[in-house]
Amino acid sequence: MSTTTTIVTGGDRRVRRSRKRVEPIYYLFLLPSLLLFTLAITLPGVIGIVFSFTDSIGLGDWKFIGFTNYIAAFSDPAILSSFLFTFGFSLVTVVVVNVIAFLLAVGLTARIRFKMGLRAIFVIPMVVSGIIIAYVFQFLFQNSLPGAGAALGIPFLEESILANPDLAWLGIVIVTAWQSIPGTLLIYIAGLLSIPGEVYEAADIDGASKPQQLLRITLPLVAGYVVINVILGFKNFLNSYDIVVGLTNGGPGTSTRTIAMTIIRGFQTGDYAYQMATATLFFIITVIIAVLQLSVTRGRSAL
Repeated sequence: MSTTTTIVTGGDRRVRRSRKRVEPIYYLFLLPSLLLFTLAITLPGVIGIVFSFTDSIGLGDWKFIGFTNYIAAFSDPAILSSFLFTFGFSLVTVVVVNVIAFLLAVGLTARIRFKMGLRAIFVIPMVVSGIIIAYVFQFLFQNSLPGAGAALGIPFLEESILANPDLAWLGIVIVTAWQSIPGTLLIYIAGLLSIPGEVYEAADIDGASKPQQLLRITLPLVAGYVVINVILGFKNFLNSYDIVVGLTNGGPGTSTRTIAMTIIRGFQTGDYAYQMATATLFFIITVIIAVLQLSVTRGRSAL
């Protein structure tokens, strides 16, 4: 903890700053977390990067082969398509989740009846396991909706979208958004409740309409919360696995296979070093995206 002492003598003003001193107890509390993080994340990650330059299958003998795995990954259509699907799906889902969550947050902070009960209902999906949600929606997409479409004579509902290579991604976006909206909603509610009511009273006096207040007051004042939700959402969606496995298992064919699924399946088939190279590339790209996001949104944090 640092302190500043000011000594005034006559017309001279001298400022003496003490050196920053950190209490030893801080290090004591930091050490367990740092040790666990290093052993569970940092060390395995470094080992994996080292093995990405080998021909290891996950066990037995191995030898260094340089950048062979990386060169092969750049020319592998399966890897490239999984990268394309993962980033496209993440981008679309981030937009859908944030737009819907923000509009719901505006409604749930307005002067309406039963808003506390509605907030509780809307956050229920975030406490349910992703794989369970995926299996429930899989049944709906493959049985309930086609049955309803056939009964009502609606042709485009008679076939499951999960069986259509061109539409299966839409089902994944719907289910992922359904689970992710509650967490994003809570952050937006916190941001909206932090806006002083006097701001809106002044806007009413000036004759600003509700849409004008939303666009010119609410959105600018919650910009920091938008930044938080976009960064967290994009990070989570890039690592999507359980919902995709439960809904389509990467199909039809490989049209909805994410990077995480490609890497894990490679481990299961003996492509350990090759998929570690893929994982390293994915890590580097993710870090670059995170740095770009932070650079673009610098100074707009809600914290």
